[in-house]
Amino acid sequence: MEKSLIAFAIVLVLIFLRVPLLFSMSLVGFVGIVLELGLNPALAAIPNTIIEAGMSYSLSVLPLFVLMGNFAVRARLSEELYAASYAFLGHRRGGLASATIVASGGFGAICGSSIATAVTMAKVAMPSMRKYGYSDALATGSIAAGGTLGILIPPSVIMIIYGILTETNIGALFAAGVLPGLLAICCYIGAVYFTTIRDPTAGPRAERMGWGQRMRTLRSIWGVVLLFSIVMGGMYGGVFTPTEAAGVGAGGAFVFALFRRVLTVRSTLNVLVESASTTTTMFSILIGALLFSTYINYTGMPEELRDFVMRLGSSPLLVILAMTVIYLVLGCVLESISMILLTVPVFFPLVAHLGYDPVWFGIYVVCVVEISLITPPVGLNVFVLKGVLPDVPLRTIFRGVMPFVAADIVRLALLIAFPSISLLLPKLLFNY
Repeated sequence: MEKSLIAFAIVLVLIFLRVPLLFSMSLVGFVGIVLELGLNPALAAIPNTIIEAGMSYSLSVLPLFVLMGNFAVRARLSEELYAASYAFLGHRRGGLASATIVASGGFGAICGSSIATAVTMAKVAMPSMRKYGYSDALATGSIAAGGTLGILIPPSVIMIIYGILTETNIGALFAAGVLPGLLAICCYIGAVYFTTIRDPTAGPRAERMGWGQRMRTLRSIWGVVLLFSIVMGGMYGGVFTPTEAAGVGAGGAFVFALFRRVLTVRSTLNVLVESASTTTTMFSILIGALLFSTYINYTGMPEELRDFVMRLGSSPLLVILAMTVIYLVLGCVLESISMILLTVPVFFPLVAHLGYDPVWFGIYVVCVVEISLITPPVGLNVFVLKGVLPDVPLRTIFRGVMPFVAADIVRLALLIAFPSISLLLPKLLFNY
């Protein structure tokens, strides 16, 4: 285990020195495999690992869902979602912040990216909240927290990566994310309510809309509902595989963007290039993670960690709580993909041995990683918002997300205490 711990320490040091994650994990993994096997066997084994990863059919789902999300952003489907949420919630105290969270959840259902959700909702929701005098802390906090829903509510790129790493059914993971996603929305709305109880001036009421206006806004979100229903309904109904569903979703989002006349030759090319760039980055990092995890497996760390826990006689719940602390600490210094790729290859065998369901553990990991997106000092969503809203101080955004971090911890405790929240839909839809 000592070799593995040294390897982890070196990777973390390289990351702190601003070495890209791909090169950090690839370098340590390559050197480690060479030291374990020798140069010639390592040079024979490593190319096979890379080729098998690159040719994996399961990876084809990634670029298609990325493309779907990028076309959905171009189609401006977020605007209709926010308008509908605004119509039903805007007249309540803190209602515009709650509407932002609900709209973020809906947009995350067709986007799958936390960053894209946060950036899009900042452009859509921030002007309305400023118009009605919302505090910058509550406004930006609700946008940053709402953005995290993009990696939990299916389809989710992070879930796909977890499914590939652990060979867990991606469709079952998507189904498992629905109820925790709805629970997250409720917890975030509770955080908004708590904030406005403490300071009513932070989230003033907007004007109340009549039922006629509300029904019109509901009719305007037919595109989002239809796209989500086709993709998820087809997959859950056994009509599509996850990869086929991703292809249908990408094609559907493209059609909606065409229908709305927001695509030109240049913008279409930009979407394709952006999707290709994102996919290339993800594939490269995944290959680096596979090299690193291959070395970790050669050292026998997963087995040693399992034996160590067994010798301690710790209960499975205490192990999960210890992992939670580790993830929360790592979340202060690492971004989400780094945490997934570094920890899952080590923790997953231990969790499986303890008898935890791999689908439940996937949702648990995604929920813990969500917290890292808004916690200081890294808080990727916070820094993304700072780039979109340069006039808002960074400390104001971090202050605004604190109630939502507390809501995340409450939700995480509920998911640990009641695993059926995550596993109910997979059992119903997949006989899981």
